Amino acid sequence: MQTDFLQISQLEESQKKSGKRYFEFLRVPDMSAGMYTLAAGATDPQSPHKEDELYYVVRGKARMKAGNEDHAVAQSAVIFVAAGVEHRFYDIEEELAVMVFFAPAES
Repeated sequence: MQTDFLQISQLEESQKKSGKRYFEFLRVPDMSAGMYTLAAGATDPQSPHKEDELYYVVRGKARMKAGNEDHAVAQSAVIFVAAGVEHRFYDIEEELAVMVFFAPAES
């Protein structure tokens, strides 16, 4: 059995070193998780996923469209997006850093 105790600051540092917009830090068969960061003014290139997703906004300000819903999102927002639903962040006012949890693990 695997147990990890992680700090968001350490995850962000690892992501920064990777140079990637999305940095996966956990993968087990039933779930995967990563840090996703978009710069202010960036375009979110996401397309619908085969897995359910849960987002936790660590910092930043933007809007998110998911299906027919459209909401402002900022630090401490939690967003659930069901598998197959079209969604993306837009109008990114401040660098957006989110933790993303996929269930089952992203394919």
